[in-house]
Amino acid sequence: MTKTSSALIDEIDQRILQILQKDGRMRNAQIAQRISLSPPATHARIKRLEEQGLIRGYVALVDRERAGFDLLCFVRVSLEKHQTGVVQSFREAVTQMPEVMECHFITGDFDYLLKVVVRNRQDLERFLMRSLTPLPGVARVYTSVVLSEVKATTELPLA
Repeated sequence: MTKTSSALIDEIDQRILQILQKDGRMRNAQIAQRISLSPPATHARIKRLEEQGLIRGYVALVDRERAGFDLLCFVRVSLEKHQTGVVQSFREAVTQMPEVMECHFITGDFDYLLKVVVRNRQDLERFLMRSLTPLPGVARVYTSVVLSEVKATTELPLA
């Protein structure tokens, strides 16, 4: 068995999670057949994985470029002060910005790393100048534009 932060999962659970990471729309009967388990037993395992929070939800993965979001950027942000109010205000503001796909509190020379998507350079400038930089407490912002994605996945390496 493999220990995770919230539960113990066995090899069958791992296989279910691997299958669902590749195709979240796969029918229960198909999953059951692939893992050599009955459909009711498979359904019960999936339900348990959902209840334990290992499966947080099911989504459609939209192709960013085909949806018109040509620029993927990584933005590093430093705050002037690390007072609770400043940090909380920054975090709340960032969570309301639809361009921000991910926000990570990090170690090193910067405080936050943001994964940002925008349609074009003008949208990037607008985002930086009107949304991010004016936030109270923001000291420095450094932006890197992604030239090409070498690998992008949502699958965890469970096995």
